[in-house]
Amino acid sequence: MQLFLEQLLNGLQLGVTLLLMASGLTLVLGIMNLINLTHGCLFMVGAYVGVTVAGVSGSYLLGVVAAILAAGLTGVVMEVIVLRRLYRREHLDQILATFGLILFFNEAVRIIWGRQPLQVSLPGWLSGSVQVIPGIPYPSFRLVVVGVGVAAAVLLYLLVMRSRLGMLIRAGASNREMVDALGTNIVVLYTLVFGLGAAFAGLAGIMAAPFVAVQSGMGSSVLILTFVVIIVGGIGSIRGAIAGALLIGITDTLGQAYLPAFFHLWMRTSAADDVGGAMASMSIYIVMIIVLAIRPRGIFGARSYS
Repeated sequence: MQLFLEQLLNGLQLGVTLLLMASGLTLVLGIMNLINLTHGCLFMVGAYVGVTVAGVSGSYLLGVVAAILAAGLTGVVMEVIVLRRLYRREHLDQILATFGLILFFNEAVRIIWGRQPLQVSLPGWLSGSVQVIPGIPYPSFRLVVVGVGVAAAVLLYLLVMRSRLGMLIRAGASNREMVDALGTNIVVLYTLVFGLGAAFAGLAGIMAAPFVAVQSGMGSSVLILTFVVIIVGGIGSIRGAIAGALLIGITDTLGQAYLPAFFHLWMRTSAADDVGGAMASMSIYIVMIIVLAIRPRGIFGARSYS
């Protein structure tokens, strides 16, 4: 029971990290109809800048702020210089252009920081553990990640669904020309949305830095999971991003923890490890297939912004 609860919390922590990524990407894809493969690069930029600032200053919180600002600013610059020209182009053009940017960012990171992975040291108040249930300790930082992810999801939902800016965002997704004709600078609005999504990716990067190797190309694997999340949840839906992130995060974590042991019940150790590991890696895609078979537009539909 203790192991299951720990793995469930680990899945929740992975889920909220994916939520930080998916919430920005689903807005960009849903509003701008832009397939942005560079979202993982913004995750990487946040991780690198955050870890560097935290190491120099000795303050992890300062590293978090730096990661958010660096990723947000990088996203704005990238949108203004490159991506703005791709909104009305075919999806294939968007994929090729953003794939080229992935190569650029990966090489830029190697030039600036080198090829060796970076590590971040957590402050003492985040390095301990707390008793989630009497007798069951759990790392404090993982709980902080969950809390930050939940707070960010609530903030984003209120921004999109309960603010004037959110109203303009949703209106721009439905009819860009009409919003522009009514006096809203749709170009600036798109830049703000992209910058917001980039800032969330940067936050996800520094939050994930203590658990993953901060190295060139680190955004590729998380980008794949993020696309699975928004497909499962429904493109453009904030509720879908939340549901999809939690479902995929928990499925992936529990699959990695229990599927190899499950196959050990009737297979030899080496074969069980191979089959169980393969099935664990496949589990999130099996979930995606099941969801799409039942609801082809995802759990909460496409572009519903609800």
